Amino acid sequence: MPESESPAVDSASSPTFADRLIGRVRDLGHPLCVGLDPHLAPIPPLFAQGTMATDDEQTAEGVEAFLMAVLDRIAGRVPIVKPQIAFFEQLGWRGMQVLDRVCRRASEEGILVLLDAKRGDIGSTAEGYAAAYLTQDAAMPVDAITLNPYLGFDTIEPFARVAKEAGRGLFVLVKTSNPGSGDLQDREINGDPLFGLVADGLRRFETDLAGNQTPWSSLGVVCGATWPDQARRVREALPNALFLVPGYGAQGGSASAALQGFVPGPKGREGGIVNSSRGILFPKAAEGPTDAKTWDAALDNALDQAITELGNATQS
Repeated sequence: MPESESPAVDSASSPTFADRLIGRVRDLGHPLCVGLDPHLAPIPPLFAQGTMATDDEQTAEGVEAFLMAVLDRIAGRVPIVKPQIAFFEQLGWRGMQVLDRVCRRASEEGILVLLDAKRGDIGSTAEGYAAAYLTQDAAMPVDAITLNPYLGFDTIEPFARVAKEAGRGLFVLVKTSNPGSGDLQDREINGDPLFGLVADGLRRFETDLAGNQTPWSSLGVVCGATWPDQARRVREALPNALFLVPGYGAQGGSASAALQGFVPGPKGREGGIVNSSRGILFPKAAEGPTDAKTWDAALDNALDQAITELGNATQS
């Protein structure tokens, strides 16, 4: 049975999402999360179907073939994947079917699934989103989801309630990796940056989603590798929250910068996951027409490099 469809969490001793994730990170020796962002243009001709335009019904088949091949290469080597829902939504209902099959296949391979959907809405709407992805009987079950908190902390509550009941995880946007994040997130209010106030306001959820077998909470935060100083501020506010660190690799963040919010653990620095999307999915050695053997080697080499860099950084 895939983990996303596991029995309800009834016991205080049952592993939470955070317990499962940290356990896998420790076992594998690195915190790499592979982002499944299937940009259409760079998908190799080896997998392409039809025109690969968003309105071509064959495009979804090409995307699925590509991502299933990626899962075959990374199975047993990474603890978690992060599909970005936008790349599937752009293909309409066919794309959403592909997303569902990709998530289920990852779970079957023992890989946790974090859906990057950045949901955030009020009342019954938030409950609907939570029911869609996080409940035990969700139509499209995943292990965790990203959330946008800027409608207020009450919009997090329905997700937190379901996450606690079902053993799922949440990753809330706090300090994102994009260059324009400072337009709002760094604005000072009574001498404190807004992202810091968001981190402070998430403490009650961190406590409520505390792990049963590790110190870590299933309340996570998004904190970009391009802002190591800000990551330290967030860690001070949320000592037990998991970090989801975008910005590593193709976006310019180094492995050491990506781990600024991590802390010493039994097998090295730990405390979250570091995402790489384009750096793994679209290595330069796989650009243009290639055969299957060449593509396999190119992706394996990109994966090896990221695993080595992050693994070494956890030991420094």
